[in-house]
Amino acid sequence: MIILACDGISKSFGIDLVLDGITFSVTEGARMGVVGPNGSGKTTLFRIITGSIAPDSGSVYKAKGAVIGYLEQNSSVESDLAVWDELLKVFEPVLDMEKRIRDLEIDISRYEDTGSPEYKKLADEYAGLLEEFEAKNGYRYESLIRGVLTGLGFSQEEYIKPVSHLSGGQKARVAMARLLLQKPEILLLDEPTNYLDLDAMQWLEDFLKGYSGTVMIISHDRYFLDKVCDSILEIENRKGQVFTGNYSEYHKKKRLQVELQEKEYKLQQKEIERQEAIIRRYRSYNREKSIRAAESREKALAKMTLVEKPVYTEEIRMSFKAKNHCGRDVLSVEGLSMAFGNNRLFENVSFRMEKGDRVGIIGANGTGKTTLFRLLLGRLAPLKGEIRFGTGVDIGYYDQEQTSLDPTNTLMDELIGAFPHLTTGEIRNALALFLFRGDDVFKTISSLSGGERGRVILAKLMLAQNNFLLLDEPTNHLDMASKEVLENALSEYDGSILVISHDRYFLNKIANRILVLENMSVTEYQGNYDDYIAKKAYLEELKHLEAEKEPAMTKTALKEQRKKEQLERQKKKAFKQLLLDLEESIRSLEQELKSREAEMCSPDLYNNVDRMLEIQQLYNNTKSDLDDKYNEWLMLQEDQA
Repeated sequence: MIILACDGISKSFGIDLVLDGITFSVTEGARMGVVGPNGSGKTTLFRIITGSIAPDSGSVYKAKGAVIGYLEQNSSVESDLAVWDELLKVFEPVLDMEKRIRDLEIDISRYEDTGSPEYKKLADEYAGLLEEFEAKNGYRYESLIRGVLTGLGFSQEEYIKPVSHLSGGQKARVAMARLLLQKPEILLLDEPTNYLDLDAMQWLEDFLKGYSGTVMIISHDRYFLDKVCDSILEIENRKGQVFTGNYSEYHKKKRLQVELQEKEYKLQQKEIERQEAIIRRYRSYNREKSIRAAESREKALAKMTLVEKPVYTEEIRMSFKAKNHCGRDVLSVEGLSMAFGNNRLFENVSFRMEKGDRVGIIGANGTGKTTLFRLLLGRLAPLKGEIRFGTGVDIGYYDQEQTSLDPTNTLMDELIGAFPHLTTGEIRNALALFLFRGDDVFKTISSLSGGERGRVILAKLMLAQNNFLLLDEPTNHLDMASKEVLENALSEYDGSILVISHDRYFLNKIANRILVLENMSVTEYQGNYDDYIAKKAYLEELKHLEAEKEPAMTKTALKEQRKKEQLERQKKKAFKQLLLDLEESIRSLEQELKSREAEMCSPDLYNNVDRMLEIQQLYNNTKSDLDDKYNEWLMLQEDQA
């Protein structure tokens, strides 16, 4: 059953045509994603659907009785009430009903004559109200509020906090909580993940998948659209088109559609040129019969349905290369701890990176991800621990706060200052790849949007040709097309990457390891984001099954168990260090062996018999030592297995 439909919706603002004949329908229970470039009219369409603005032409159909709930992109709640009390207002009709039920219970208890008409009337009202109360979640409203608040990342202490004391992001989450509790039949969400961390995003995905109503979502979060949506409405060049499936399926179908359209367009243009050449030839004969044939072909051409030439949205272009190569070891972090006063961020954090690694860092806001980057860059000093970079490591940094740019500089000044050896033409060409052309290059950094500043930083990274990139939320200000270009460029990059990101789609494309900062420590998972989620779910299930099987332990047994686990951890740590030392010795011996081999290949060596024998003996000794180290390494691996 169709619950919402738009027919021929067009809208202009002055001479700017935003929407042109948008037509689509949404069935009951559907989850439709709405995508398109910034400024394509997605939010305008939502406002037309809600009736807050009128279309210039076209109509909106809504099923009778269906209520529309709309979460605007920058929704907020202004209230002096506590968070809990603000959300209780959603259930005011239920609370009034509950009060009436209690009053009826008192009234009914006063009747001795249960057969009187007055008693029967009260009893009927009471029974009806109880049924309605249950249907409207009267027995569950507190657990519903608690569930939504917990899911959206509110602590119990924040339940009693006045809304007016919350941050902008928290107020936006209160607005979302209120709308989700209202459960309208049609839910319109404009960028709902903007203020959510990864756990809250996952909770919202699960909530919307189980939502009983119909959902339309504007979002740049491709992973979110993949998980929630069963269809995609694309708004591009003022037109609308619906694709079945989630975002990834839409993306494949769209690419195939454009390729086919391009092919059909070229074939048709070739056929038109052929027909026009024939027409010219017939007319050149200047005979009645040939002129009639030419006119006939002209009529056929005029009736031909023309294939539109595909319109391509201009995209940024970039590629990352490492100018200088580094050694195998890129980064070693050992026992790193950091705090600001009494605020401890993390303790004893350790991890390593080798050449070619692509490591994603995730964790809730405030766990110290950006602080970790500042420690790596030497901008902060750790409380304890050690950070070591490998030989020849050259760091490039994408700063999500964009403080690496001088706001008083023009784009040209910013790049010339960073790369004085490049010519003006080379700087202009680089900026043109990021869609800064003509007089755009003389704009000041302060006049740019967040997305434009992000493109300037990426341009600087591209020109710097570093071999190790630290990227802090690099996709935050980019549109979908630019994110894809960045992903493709990083996929082909021959250096190493350490990236902080909430963009799960991006992490799936780029990362081969995930580091999770939580509980003041770091946990490492092999693979991309989906691999991390799968492993986490498996470990949770395993933990649950073990808890069911194992009887409750006594305090003494629990103490012994913890002691045993601590000893096991110490053994593992010692084993890991032993393995690292052994691998370092092997690398050193391998290098020494290569040096001996190079000496043995020198023709001059054979003119000096004593030196030749000495080198041969050194080579044999090194090879013997290396074989011993290899055997030690194999034995350690077997013991561990």
